[in-house]
Amino acid sequence: TLYVLSPISLQVDGLFIIGWMYLPPHDPHVDDPMRFKPLFRIHLMERKCATVECMYGHKGPHNGHIQIVKKDEFSTKCNQTDHHRMSGGRQEEFRTWLREEWGRTLEDIFHEHMQELILMKFIYTSQYDNCLTYRRIYLPPSSPDDLIKPGLFKGTYGSHGLEIVMLSFHGKKAKGTKITGDPNIPAGQQTVEIDLVHPLQLPDIETLRDFSELSRIVLEVQEQVRREEQEEEQRQEEEDRSQQAAAQPAAKPLGGEGAEGEETAAGAEGTTQNKAPASQPFVLPMGVISRNEDYPRTCRICFYRTGLIAGHGFTSPERTPGVFVLFDDDRFGFIWLELKSFSLYSRIKVSFQNAEAPSREAFDEMLKNIQSLAT
Repeated sequence: TLYVLSPISLQVDGLFIIGWMYLPPHDPHVDDPMRFKPLFRIHLMERKCATVECMYGHKGPHNGHIQIVKKDEFSTKCNQTDHHRMSGGRQEEFRTWLREEWGRTLEDIFHEHMQELILMKFIYTSQYDNCLTYRRIYLPPSSPDDLIKPGLFKGTYGSHGLEIVMLSFHGKKAKGTKITGDPNIPAGQQTVEIDLVHPLQLPDIETLRDFSELSRIVLEVQEQVRREEQEEEQRQEEEDRSQQAAAQPAAKPLGGEGAEGEETAAGAEGTTQNKAPASQPFVLPMGVISRNEDYPRTCRICFYRTGLIAGHGFTSPERTPGVFVLFDDDRFGFIWLELKSFSLYSRIKVSFQNAEAPSREAFDEMLKNIQSLAT
């Protein structure tokens, strides 16, 4: 059972239920395995007796509390936040967090903008002292017509480092939803939308090195998509007027659902046809910045997509055009046209040893009992 803030996974290990925080590998190594850190532990000591321990900080387990907020949501609270403090004060806490989070020191990071973003993230995350609220993640269903298996992927986001995205398929479109956020785009926002009806035909490898050529191809498809959307809106308006004139108000939702179902099926069929087994050479155009230079040099297929960008605090959000690049079943990339940057994603493959995840019903029942026993 996977819950979200960092996110975490709840695992049963003997007489303990442990909340493990998922930590992505150090930037920009997206193919490295996930790291784990315990946040809290529920000790089932005897029948009808349990204690909750906060495991945040470096002084060992200490007194904590868990409370159900609503369905699929619970909160944790540390009752001894002094256990999170270090003798060297906030500077020592920041240096320790930086080593754990980024695997380096601030002196190793020469980019001033990146230093600013890292400091913002530390201030934001440390202020909660493990007093947090978690919401259950429902992983997307899988269909034989999907381009690849949906799921969770870790990817590079420039100076923000590595973040986690959930890839899901919805007929003619695929969506990437942020599971972890940053000062610009928060968790829960749809970071990209992939148009599976509009595959991009890349030029030969030498021509692809020219950014202006790739930009021309993408903008032509963007204009085509805009025209098709306008035609669809006009067609829908004409259908609505015809239905109103025929005085059949009940037919409107039925007709709309039927049309949508047909389009979704057509989109899914088109996606299946686009599953080309052959690969083609791929290289990033000159001037496109990539945190990970070790990206694949061949790809299966590319699609037009839009990506969400915004200022700090999610101000002035807008969708910009770009390219979705499918490398294989477990890796894909995004070229952000306006930002001239590239994000590489790798599937999260996680397995716990000597532990099992409780079922949704079992954990919900345990939470109710623990909340009444531990208070």
